[in-house]
Amino acid sequence: MKEPLQNDRLLRALLRQPVDRTPAWLMRQAGRYLPEYRATRTRAGSFLTLCQTPELACEVTLQPLERFPLDAAILFSDILTIPDAMGLGLSFSEGEGPRFARPVRSSADIARLDAPDPEKELRYVMDAVRLTRRELAGRVPLIGFAGSPWTLATYMVEGGSSKDFIRVKGLLYDQPKLLHQLLEVTARAVTAYLNAQTAAGAQALMVFDTWGGILAPRAYREFSLDYMARIVAGLKREAEQRRIPVILFTKGGGAWLEDLAATGCDALGVDWTVDLGEARRRVGARVALQGNLDPAVLAAGPDGIRSQTARVFADFGPGDGHVFNLGHGIQPWTDPEHVRVLVEAAREASVPYHSLAAV
Repeated sequence: MKEPLQNDRLLRALLRQPVDRTPAWLMRQAGRYLPEYRATRTRAGSFLTLCQTPELACEVTLQPLERFPLDAAILFSDILTIPDAMGLGLSFSEGEGPRFARPVRSSADIARLDAPDPEKELRYVMDAVRLTRRELAGRVPLIGFAGSPWTLATYMVEGGSSKDFIRVKGLLYDQPKLLHQLLEVTARAVTAYLNAQTAAGAQALMVFDTWGGILAPRAYREFSLDYMARIVAGLKREAEQRRIPVILFTKGGGAWLEDLAATGCDALGVDWTVDLGEARRRVGARVALQGNLDPAVLAAGPDGIRSQTARVFADFGPGDGHVFNLGHGIQPWTDPEHVRVLVEAAREASVPYHSLAAV
């Protein structure tokens, strides 16, 4: 029997239910900006070992909660665990990012792929979810996540990070059926992976479509949005007698908020290129919104951080259905004390916007 939640603000906000204040968590809240993370990473010896050792992944997941009054934990992992489990040979080099030893470039490469079994090839992730839930002991909810099929495909085809995405876009325009074949197997893998995280104890799910914003509108709908909609349709939405909220986030996807809201997800992540009030008007009551402070605000001093944080709440306005977050992940150069100012400012600034606060 799992511990009852002591703080379920995040889950209620994602479902557009009343809360006493806006819950706050931060993308990449566990990471290189924290000295304790860097110490654990050194102890692990490599980034992959850190991800693949449940005890260390759990330790890193919990580190920001010891520093800051956050309303959620997000599992420490990487979006590329799925293609790695497909046999592509993932590695990370300092300053260069991820690399695959065996990228997929041909019909034969793609035909060899199959969705990995989450409790076999990705057992270390599920064990990290189970361990983290146990260690949280109901303190806050745990968010599980995966990369979108399109975003995973960009790495799988390019062989790593890219500035121009020429290989994967070339495949899209020259052999769209082949790219669809890749996206279909990847979507099946992501759906199974997220459902397994829910079974292991994740209480909310997020799909990171990091590179959807590089696509032209028609290509976005066909090669990214459609596959995220399939994933949402295939997810188990109830566990532990609660709904499992699902958040979709396309970086640079402000033009497609209405289409994203129509997928059946519960919430949308919004980056800093979209006015939050405008986003709320566009999606109406269909979904909650998460975001959308520019991470660069954390380079400012305390007064600047507080004023920009207050502006986020003023933009969204009164009412429910908002989760405070950055518009993308915390950068490694960030001063942890600035994050403290941010989180505390968000807790204080949000209260007047909620009717439950006066109760």
